[in-house]
Amino acid sequence: MKTASHMTDLTVHASDGEIGSIEEFYFDDERWAIRYMIVNTGAWLSQQQVLISPVFLRRADWANKQLVVALTKEQIQNSPKIDTHKPVSRQHESAYMDYYGASYYWGGPYVWGPGSFPEDLVVPVPAPRAPAERASAAAVTGYGIEASDGEIGHVEDFVIDQDTWKIRYLEVKTRNWWPGKMVLISPEWVEKVSWPESKVSVGLSREAIRSAPEYIESRPITRDYEDQLHLHYGLAPYWLQATGPAQVRRAGAAQTV
Repeated sequence: MKTASHMTDLTVHASDGEIGSIEEFYFDDERWAIRYMIVNTGAWLSQQQVLISPVFLRRADWANKQLVVALTKEQIQNSPKIDTHKPVSRQHESAYMDYYGASYYWGGPYVWGPGSFPEDLVVPVPAPRAPAERASAAAVTGYGIEASDGEIGHVEDFVIDQDTWKIRYLEVKTRNWWPGKMVLISPEWVEKVSWPESKVSVGLSREAIRSAPEYIESRPITRDYEDQLHLHYGLAPYWLQATGPAQVRRAGAAQTV
């Protein structure tokens, strides 16, 4: 797993050359998954920003900080233009997916519609569901964390699963008790995101968050650490929950990095 801030220095390559570098991400607050990468095309398209969905990701070279997508530069250049300074509407998303001939992620019960991984979008497009909010990760960074008995800290970053492109954890910086202590909270425990108030409400007490296992960003998130985290909160871990056919296919094979 990697934090969102550490993924914004990745370069994105089409099948016929580099297109630019990642600047930001769009996620939705219903499934807490990264839906689009905002890519700055630099000199290629005069600093124009384009959206790239993880659906089209074919290879990730983390050592060299490169992502390769199964699209050509011409396809990307002619894709529907979306104002990245505004929320992405469902109409824009439909036009985007239709242009590339991809299925809709909002048409099924799992993170990516019919399955848990971006590549699972291979079935006919079902009826659309009601839209969730889509916001950039940077916009939510700094939002206050509202526990069941008061505020305790703020969102510092996001921890992203590179296989599913789901946000596994919110990195929370607590204050009042231990300045600088970092803890992790799963989006599954979020009850509400208040965009007007810039707050994320969770169904956990301040004491539970305060006494959670400390998160140290320089250390890898191991399964042992995740076990301790979920045991502390007394909540079932995500890897024991039903998450679609692709999860069965990959069970026991995935590792955090």
